[in-house]
Amino acid sequence: MSDLDAQIPTAFDPFAEANADNSGAGSKDYVHIRIQQRNGRKSLTTVQGLKKEFSYNKILKDLKKDFCCNGTVVQDPELGQVIQLQGDQRKNVSTFLVQAGIVKKEHIKIHGF
Repeated sequence: MSDLDAQIPTAFDPFAEANADNSGAGSKDYVHIRIQQRNGRKSLTTVQGLKKEFSYNKILKDLKKDFCCNGTVVQDPELGQVIQLQGDQRKNVSTFLVQAGIVKKEHIKIHGF
């Protein structure tokens, strides 16, 4: 019987390392820039994860002026405040946030296509 007990493997949790870190999956550390397809060629660019101490309306005003597009700030119950811009502005927004000193380049994640 002692040989049988030695061969039984212990329970292995493959996600133990991920759960040991932040349970929020690190979403608070990154600024996520996503694209949402609307109809046809139309699309929306969403920016989420900016720190709450920034004025979202002032950032939105500068983004709209620089990229000649319309946009709005939406309050989401799960994600907090999210900036929405018309069109595919992912690269433009990421370079703007880095040049303005709002976010470091390694803390930006661009999603889509």
